[in-house]
Amino acid sequence: MKNAFLNYIGELQNSITSSIEKVDGSAKFKVDEWKRPEGGGGKTKIIENGNVFEKAGVNTSAVHGQLPKSMQDYFKTKNSNFFACGLSLVFHPKNPMVPTVHANWRYFELYSLKGKIKDQWFGGGLDLTPYYLFKDDAKHFHKVCKDVCDVHGKELYKKFKDKCDSYFWNSHRKEARGIGGLFFDYLRSENNKNMEDWFLFITDVGDSFLNAYLPIVNLRKNHNYSSSNRIWQEIRRARYAEFNLVHDKGTLFGLKTNGRTESIFISLPPTARWKYNYIPKQNSEEEKLIKILKSPIEWVK
Repeated sequence: MKNAFLNYIGELQNSITSSIEKVDGSAKFKVDEWKRPEGGGGKTKIIENGNVFEKAGVNTSAVHGQLPKSMQDYFKTKNSNFFACGLSLVFHPKNPMVPTVHANWRYFELYSLKGKIKDQWFGGGLDLTPYYLFKDDAKHFHKVCKDVCDVHGKELYKKFKDKCDSYFWNSHRKEARGIGGLFFDYLRSENNKNMEDWFLFITDVGDSFLNAYLPIVNLRKNHNYSSSNRIWQEIRRARYAEFNLVHDKGTLFGLKTNGRTESIFISLPPTARWKYNYIPKQNSEEEKLIKILKSPIEWVK
């Protein structure tokens, strides 16, 4: 299973970065391969200061070794080794009318010290973080998510959409990071689905990513915007950074397992702004976004 998924994420990384270069029209991804001293490594691909994307990163990694004590406590296991591989991406556009997007797809194995598999699961998802709300964009993104879920089970979209809304929640701000998408974790052989079933599901979700995001980018990338729009974008980027630094489990896992710091923090925006007690004007486009983020809604049924 792990070899099949490793091959998949390598191919997906190449497919996504190739498509993003075409959309950007200027920047080319720089490739940075790295090794983890305790075992494994990864490949980071990044664009900075492109025509469309101010920063865009697509990482693949495959790491292994002894599970640190802190993570053994988290996973409620003892004397365990681990293997983890995945692809993670975050795209921060220049134009505030284009939303930021995040996605990751991962596979995890836990072993006894003698090498016997104790547990294995898939996790991941994709979510959209707009600075200005275009309802048609939100509906498109969620429809792609629902369509791919429906192939594997009519109950999956609602289940994983709700988990996404719950997970990407800045509890200290009492607002969502964005308008959601899908989030799933600990997909194991249970409840009439085996690991092969989940492999087909997660690879279908990965294959749907470009269709979910690129039509929105192409529709919005040439919109006019003002300096005040950019200021709002940076204020919202700060909220994005807050979530990643305060709440995100993937960031914690990467740091706790001595992952590569530069690759872990590639998700952070190139610029952000913390403006004290900023409150959008009444009935403004900025206020309309905040109202949605305070109470996530159903975009498709």
